[in-house]
Formats: sequence, C-alpha cells, structure tokens
Amino acid sequence: MVLLVCCIHYSSACGPGRGGIRRANRKLTPLVYKQHVPNFSERSLAASGPFHERVGRQSQAFKFFRPNQNDDIIFKDEEQTGADRLMTRRCLEKLNTLAISVMNQWPGVRLRVTEAWDEDAHHSHQSLHYEGRAVDITTSDRDRTKYGLLARLAVEAGFDWVYYESKSHIHASCKTEATDKSMGGCFPEKSWVRTAYGKKLRLDHLDVGDEILCIDQNGQFKLSPVIAFLHKSPNENQTFLQIETDSGHTLSITPKHLIFVPEHNHINDVEQSGSSIVAQMAKEVQIGQDILIQHNAKQFRSAKVVQINVVIEKGLYAPLTEEGTVIVNDILASSYSHVHSHSLAHASFLPMRLFYNLRSHYSTGRANRLSSSEHSEIIENTVEGIHWYARGLSYLGALFLDEDWAS
Repeated sequence: MVLLVCCIHYSSACGPGRGGIRRANRKLTPLVYKQHVPNFSERSLAASGPFHERVGRQSQAFKFFRPNQNDDIIFKDEEQTGADRLMTRRCLEKLNTLAISVMNQWPGVRLRVTEAWDEDAHHSHQSLHYEGRAVDITTSDRDRTKYGLLARLAVEAGFDWVYYESKSHIHASCKTEATDKSMGGCFPEKSWVRTAYGKKLRLDHLDVGDEILCIDQNGQFKLSPVIAFLHKSPNENQTFLQIETDSGHTLSITPKHLIFVPEHNHINDVEQSGSSIVAQMAKEVQIGQDILIQHNAKQFRSAKVVQINVVIEKGLYAPLTEEGTVIVNDILASSYSHVHSHSLAHASFLPMRLFYNLRSHYSTGRANRLSSSEHSEIIENTVEGIHWYARGLSYLGALFLDEDWAS
C-alpha cells in the first residue's frame, strides 16, 4: 500500500494536490508557435489568475519569495543581482519539477531560465514577472527545435499557463498560493446525473448508495452506486469552466477535472479508456474540439465545443462511482482530477471500493436488525469537505515525495 501511495499521490481526485508528475511512457504533443495552454488569457481565473501588485525588495510579498538554488537549472542572471533565482514557492516547485523532466527527456541537457522576477520594469504592464510567478525558459543547448516539447513538459510539470511566446523562449506562469489552495471541487450543485429509468437527479440531492448512470471499462452503460463524495461543499462558491457544445449540452467543471474525448480528437496523448476514448483535463479542452455526450440509451456521440466561459457557481460535488466514471448533464467525465491518468487514479481508489463493497454486504446482512436511521448511517457518508481517503493519499504522498499536501 505504501508503494501504491508513492505512485499515485496526484490521483487524489478533487482533493489537495499540486500535480506535475507525468508518466514516462506517455506520448507528448509539443505546443506549436504562439499556442498557449490552457486556452485562456494568462491573467484569467482559469489560468494563472489576475495581477495583484508589483513586488519590490521592500514589499511585504517579497518576504515570501524563495531563492532557487537548483544546480540542475542554469540561470542567465544578466542583471547580476540574483533576481532570476527569486520566485514564489509554487513557481520554484514547478520549475524544479520541470528541470527533472528536461534531463529525463534530453540526457545531458539542462533547463535554462532567462527571466524570472523582474524588479526593473522591463516587462509589460501587469506582467506576472513582477510578482515572481512567471519565468521565461529555454534548454541549455538553446536548440529551438526542442522548445515546442519544452512547453509541453512545462504544462506537465504543473505550470498554470504555458505560452510558446517567442522563437527564442517559452513563457510559463503560476497561480498565487492563495488561488491554488481554492481550486478544489468538481461539479456545481445544479449539475445533474441520471438514475434508473433515465430520471434526472441534481448533485445536491444525490446520496451515497444511489445508483447513477456511468460506463464500465468496456465502454458499456451501467448503473453504478455512488460509493463516496470525494469532495462535498454545498455552501462554497467556486470557479468553473463552463463548456458549451453545438448540441446544446453544457457542463460546468473545475479546470483539472478529467473529461473524456474521442481518441482521434484529443490534444494530448493522455490515457485510453476502452478502445476509442481518452481522458484529459478540462482546462485542455479547446473550442472546436469534440467531447462525448449521451446520444441514446445505448451509445454516445461526439459534440463540438463552441464556447468555454469562466463562471462562479455554488456547490462542490465530486461523486465517486464504483466504475470511476460519471455522466453529468449527459456529458461523459471521470470521477477524478489533478492527474492525467484516469486508470492510475482509478487503481489508487481500489481499497476504497473494496471497503464500500464489504460494508454494503455487512449492512445488508444486518438490515433486518437495524432501524432505518442506523442503516442510513452505515451506507451514507454525510461529512462535508474533502474525503478523508483522498486527503490521506495526499498526506502520505507528502511524506514520501516531500510535497506540501495541505495546498
């Protein structure tokens, strides 16, 4: 179990976790010149967030900067002030993760930082360089043919906005620490799922033990019980991406939650589920891309994304089914987030599924001897917030990976 936890720290569903570990055997698609991920402006809530203040050496925020002393990174430091080594903790962590990825991808090549914190007003108005949460990067060999893949590696390392800005460098930036801590949740309360006979049920009316429509590992429709809520915060407002399709379907979903798309249409080779669909983070979905909607009682069909908006809605609900999939607003999604691999995330929750099945079997045997309220307490989990198992995965992962699990 300890080895499993070490491998799946970032599959803690909608619970805490910084992301940034990629599978070594996964094919990566380089960014093209002038492409940025996600497909929003850098200072939008769905990316690195708004500019707050220009930080100087006498600013209160400067006290929270950290010097990056990683010997695996080359800092240009043309000002000879050490400014390029100073950055926020989140930016430092992502940069160090990227440095490892670069060395793994190109042995003998290191990550190179040409610009980081700017104290001399060399960038545009409200640049995130002024807040120590943006970097301009290249490879140490300055081989421009590598920059598209370098940008993709930066996305994988967990930077919140990556831009193939120039032929000579890649720009990457991060959220503030406070913003990053708030990005939990999955779907808002008004979202709905289908139960038996196609009946619609809002997520704020859904209980553990209710059977909802999803798909199994073979891509077949199935009614599967909700075994837990990985995140449940009815009174919390959250930022969601609102994805609209040409079929009229709309889904509000948090940026790092996994959504399924046709295999031929995804922008990044992520994880195959069945023979023709893959999972990718919602923030990677682009206008013009296809997602999967329920067509009838037996099959899905593709629908083209025509609009993506950033909205604030009430309630955070992340239902976990035995199959690890959910169909929300007739759109196919995963139960998991903060990790690119749906199958890895699903495997990490095997103990939880086994526990639910054992508990349900035990409860059924005792049903005749329990009052309805007692039976309900055994089956249902009414605790709000992040589920203890998801939080526990992140905590144990922090012990072995030296990560800040509380973020």
